[in-house]
Amino acid sequence: MALPSILKNFNLYNDGNSLMGVAEEVSLPKLSRKMEDFQGAGMPMPVEIDISNEKIELDWTCMGFLFDAVKQYGAAKTNANLLRFAGAYQREDTEDVTAIEIVVRGRHKEMDFGNAKIGEKSTTKIKTTCSYYKLTVDGKVLIEIDALAMIFTVDGKDMMDKQRKAIGLA
Repeated sequence: MALPSILKNFNLYNDGNSLMGVAEEVSLPKLSRKMEDFQGAGMPMPVEIDISNEKIELDWTCMGFLFDAVKQYGAAKTNANLLRFAGAYQREDTEDVTAIEIVVRGRHKEMDFGNAKIGEKSTTKIKTTCSYYKLTVDGKVLIEIDALAMIFTVDGKDMMDKQRKAIGLA
């Protein structure tokens, strides 16, 4: 019987600056494919046609007021801000630790400064919409998506190679 890997610790970096001791929670980006139903002549039921990736967002919460992040709000470029999540997931049966790294580039879409009350903790919640995403496990890149460079790889397989060639970009 195997026991699960549990997130034992993590750090979050905003444009290379460590948020150790400040970052409280990270809602890791959900990966989702945009699909549309298709049912052609002679088909007894529809099948889903794969259109593309859905948008990617990263939500993160930190203690206090994040002055550096506030200065990044309203960035003109879609890949202006770099965030890196580094997590240590440890198996409960073997004590093995797996390093999970998620790197995104994007811009901060929403900032919620919460409630201000004397003597109580305050938080800053930020939603970052991403134009770049990379998932690395123990140093191996599993998924990389770069909307601006027409890159989409899964476990080393270039998912857009044939499309780039078809439109003269390879």
